[in-house]
Amino acid sequence: MPPFTAAQAREAGISDRRLAGPSFRRLFRGVYCRAEVEPDLLCWIQAALLLLPDDAAASHLTALRLFGLELRALFPLHFSTNTTRHRRRRGVVLHRRRGLLNVLSRLGVPCLGPDRTFVDCATILGIVELVQAAEHLLHAAHTSYPEMKGYLEKTHIDGVLRARRAFQLVRERVESPMETLVRLALVFARLPEPQPNADIRDETGRLLARCDLVYWGYRVVVEYDGAWHASSRKRRAYDRTRRENLERDGWIVIVVLDDDLPHLRRVVWRVYRALRERGYDGPAPTFNAMWATWFDRSPAM
Repeated sequence: MPPFTAAQAREAGISDRRLAGPSFRRLFRGVYCRAEVEPDLLCWIQAALLLLPDDAAASHLTALRLFGLELRALFPLHFSTNTTRHRRRRGVVLHRRRGLLNVLSRLGVPCLGPDRTFVDCATILGIVELVQAAEHLLHAAHTSYPEMKGYLEKTHIDGVLRARRAFQLVRERVESPMETLVRLALVFARLPEPQPNADIRDETGRLLARCDLVYWGYRVVVEYDGAWHASSRKRRAYDRTRRENLERDGWIVIVVLDDDLPHLRRVVWRVYRALRERGYDGPAPTFNAMWATWFDRSPAM
């Protein structure tokens, strides 16, 4: 049963006293659901829409969640409207927009499109998170690189200048936000940029592996292995075999685990040392104040 208002409850014969009892859960002031319902994203959005103007649509980080990427906290929920109606609700931010909103349906609720969502998120997110957002939207096929590029070129809404700067760092074929994070940590430390998700073949043309980040000139690959890689024996055996095949073919494989993410400086140094071993003669990594702001989650080495 979807969320409902107190007025709708009264029409259904549910008294205010019963509504305040253990059989129901209050989501917002005047909006409820049954107590056995554990509210998820859609439930919260449906509940909020009962309090908002008729044209309200999920936007910003809330729309991004509808497109499958969770960055930052669930609350506040973000919505956009063309009305000038003013009504504050705890846990809800209502953005009033002048230009006509192009609303689509996403998982059964009104939502702004992926390209608009990317630009809206640029008013909230930092540069690294923005690149993660764009690359997720591309990988999930919610939009395409030419479509997003064209939208950024023609629109003039709030956030577009920051979105354009972030888009210069966006690459296609990136398959996870953590791959984005590791790649940008390397790039912003002034190391060469690796190619994302490339197929590596041996001299006979046999496919050895599809690797997350590839340094072709140095035969070094960087692989992010999230928790799901260790979730089954079959997956672990597969990962071991592909790495052995790569190493047998002369590649150095740098594996980044979830436990490594709070220590990205160490990851950058590991990659640098591997590149140096293969002939890289560029400068050592540089960790400036902006790098620390974006990537430092632990004390410096």
